[in-house]
Amino acid sequence: MGRTDRASLLLHVDGAEVFSALTSQDALLAWLPPAGMQGRFERFDMREGGSYRLVLTYDDAIDAPGKTSADSDASEVRVSQIVPGELVVQEVDFESEDPAFHGTMRMEWRLRPVAEGTEVELTARNVPVGVRARDHAQGLTSSLANLSAYLEP
Repeated sequence: MGRTDRASLLLHVDGAEVFSALTSQDALLAWLPPAGMQGRFERFDMREGGSYRLVLTYDDAIDAPGKTSADSDASEVRVSQIVPGELVVQEVDFESEDPAFHGTMRMEWRLRPVAEGTEVELTARNVPVGVRARDHAQGLTSSLANLSAYLEP
């Protein structure tokens, strides 16, 4: 059983805008890859019961070798639940020969309206042991900062 990691951020925009950024292919490619990575979808079907394949490629893999290849991390993602404007739940499997990255990680993106805008809470459950806590915290924080920059330029 892996650990649970969390991150959250207050965005000064309407929840509908945030939800759109969490479910739009173009928006996801613009903000989801953490700093130092580029992303591409090999397949994309964002609906409850749908799935997508995401490949993240490191700009410089010398200090951060990939899980799937020397310079990339590929994952198969199943969309298990969508509550419009409130919640996106995804089941993520990393493609890796290293058993430390095996297992299904559950990513829950929750949106909560607040007076100042929308609070986004990201919870990653059953994080594989190969994903170091410090690295994951940096990646989650980087993605949320990218989301903020995307929505609040």
